[in-house]
Amino acid sequence: MNKPSIIKPDPKLDLVLERFIDVPRDLMWKAWTTPEHIVKWFTPKPWSTKECEIDLRPGGMFRTVMVSPEGKEFPNMGCYLEVVPNERLVFTDALLPGYRPSENPFFTGVVSFATEGSGTRYTAMAIHRDEAGKKQHEEMGFHDGWGKALDQLVAHVKTM
Repeated sequence: MNKPSIIKPDPKLDLVLERFIDVPRDLMWKAWTTPEHIVKWFTPKPWSTKECEIDLRPGGMFRTVMVSPEGKEFPNMGCYLEVVPNERLVFTDALLPGYRPSENPFFTGVVSFATEGSGTRYTAMAIHRDEAGKKQHEEMGFHDGWGKALDQLVAHVKTM
């Protein structure tokens, strides 16, 4: 069996959100990999996620449609690069399903789950091509937005 990749953040190019979460990692995994759960927490309020489609395998689709408070829809499509059950998801918008190149890549996401006591050490990393992309994502509110989405995720997982 191949060893999963180890991705180390580059402070010049990457944004990282790490937190201890007081829910088990198998439920965190389920909430991150099941469309009916994703639509309940994925986008920080007052935004929402209207649709989600997942083909959970390397090269498989990760698609969402986010909706702004004004009702404007923002479709997002990418593919999974790595899927290690209950441990790590690596996905990107640089590639479409089947590893087809996309037109406007923005970032690659790495979400990791590690058991810590009765909870989970959750780490989310956004990997960017250049410092301008990192800066843009930071100015869009990466830490606040991903932090709020994580709070929503934890609240949702506690109802599962």
